[in-house]
Amino acid sequence: MDLSAATTLIAVFGVFIPALMLPGPDFVGVVRASITRGTRAGLLTTAGVTTGLGFYATLSIVGLAAILTQFHWLTVAVRVLGGCYLIYLGARLVLTKASPVEINTDGCPTVIGAGRSFLLGFGITLTNPKAVVLFSAVFAPAISQQTPGWLMVAMVGLVMLSAGIWYTLVTLFMSSALVVRRFRNVQHWIERAAGVCFVVIGGRVLVNARTSMAT
Repeated sequence: MDLSAATTLIAVFGVFIPALMLPGPDFVGVVRASITRGTRAGLLTTAGVTTGLGFYATLSIVGLAAILTQFHWLTVAVRVLGGCYLIYLGARLVLTKASPVEINTDGCPTVIGAGRSFLLGFGITLTNPKAVVLFSAVFAPAISQQTPGWLMVAMVGLVMLSAGIWYTLVTLFMSSALVVRRFRNVQHWIERAAGVCFVVIGGRVLVNARTSMAT
């Protein structure tokens, strides 16, 4: 690896890693799935989030930033759709009926609806405007015509690897028997808290989109 490639990776991931670890829709989705649905659902949600981030990283490298810069209305549309989706998810969680987590003989939470967790994680990431802004603002400008193909592939791979490691650690901690036992009696309130977070984040996205349309 030459010095310029190393400098590019350090500059890009010096921003991406802290942004990845900041609580946002992806984090809330993984935590909720892990506590209320178990380790398998949390890992499936992690896989969906990781795939979504890899998808955005690939798009940014092949010209997402240029497209969004040229077509301002598309940027606004992405933000509006993302905000509406987050509010929709949040409303469903807030209005969901209470259903306690069951603990089996192995001390692990019973898996409920784990097959849908991947699509949930992928959908949350795909409609997360923060991901669009992050990749278009940080990753795309780091790519030029002189950037070697292996470096582009390495960047996408590192995005998915770092996301997979981080959210897997979150899943394993939040779905542990000790954590589940402590939170099972307040599961419904966790669902509602996650729902409120989604609604608030979605509302802020819509406000930002409206401000962007006015400028």
